[in-house]
Amino acid sequence: MSRSPASRPTPSPGRPSGEEPLTDHRAVPVPRDPHAFIAGLPKAELHVHHVGSASPRIVAELAARHPDSKVPTDPEALADYFTFTDFAHFIEVYLSVVDLVRTPEDVRLLTYEVARDLARQQVRYAELTVTPFSSTRRGIDERGFMDAIEDARKAAESEFGTVLRWCFDIPGEAGLESAEETIRLATDDRLRPEGLVSFGLGGPEIGVPRPQFKPYFDRAVAAGLRSVPHAGETTGPETVWDALNELGAERIGHGTSAARDPKLLAHLAEHRIPLEVCPTSNIATRAVRTLDEHPIREFVRADVLVTVNSDDPPMFGTDLNNEYAVAARLLDLDEQGLADLAKNAVEASFLDEPDKAKLAAEIDAYTAAWPAS
Repeated sequence: MSRSPASRPTPSPGRPSGEEPLTDHRAVPVPRDPHAFIAGLPKAELHVHHVGSASPRIVAELAARHPDSKVPTDPEALADYFTFTDFAHFIEVYLSVVDLVRTPEDVRLLTYEVARDLARQQVRYAELTVTPFSSTRRGIDERGFMDAIEDARKAAESEFGTVLRWCFDIPGEAGLESAEETIRLATDDRLRPEGLVSFGLGGPEIGVPRPQFKPYFDRAVAAGLRSVPHAGETTGPETVWDALNELGAERIGHGTSAARDPKLLAHLAEHRIPLEVCPTSNIATRAVRTLDEHPIREFVRADVLVTVNSDDPPMFGTDLNNEYAVAARLLDLDEQGLADLAKNAVEASFLDEPDKAKLAAEIDAYTAAWPAS
């Protein structure tokens, strides 16, 4: 990734190391205006959750539809509600928002509005992580669920130009019952949505060993789906090894702890296995203590293919554009460096090769045309 040689980070006077606010980029004046460049940069996003992407406005609207929920109906009150003490608390809050999605109409509204927010950020392609078990177990008709996400997907591509694809993931905290249901929904030809491309595993890692899910990932891969489990977010590098060796992972969600294992970093780099890095998410869930301690620098130094993503953006007070600004600061990137970061996501995506080339060319054209001053 390119860097500006004249713009090395300098300490912020009067502020302890590692405590700079996310929006303070004064210490690193490159790119010249990172937010403006990033705002127009064509992008792909590979690690962003369906329900976790609901904006405060949509969460409040869903909460108003279902007043028995404890989720606030005031968008401003959601900022406090989305303040997490640890990863377990995040899961608790996340599931309370999941509980607001109770009908196919709720699913369609959520999906369409998520696509609108992605398009606003110039996201041309996104692989949205969907957890159908969380909806079907709450009584949503499985056919109605599939029809709702597909209808929203097609509308988004037609109206916004944003291409959505689905990753169906197992909610690890729900155990093997959820794995069986998820693989059934993902492989039943009568239900499998046209936009489905991959199979994942989310939720807590502590107490949820990866190897127990091997039979389900084997079935998914046999059905033509790609393996993209979360691993190494709140546990050690051994969880990433399990995802690679037992689940056949082609990309790793988070992979934060991989930085603690030089052999693992070398393996990821040699085999060009991408990491889906979500910096602000890792701070919000306390997986990493401060941004300045985030291992993204170690990943880049080890030549690991790094993509930057937003995970559950409204819950973490961020979006993909902000995550690129965070990366610009942490990695000291200029405009070309940011463009290279965007092209990493294209390379790591499950787009076909002609579409990858088309999106990469669009990124190059945008960068070449960017004003010199």
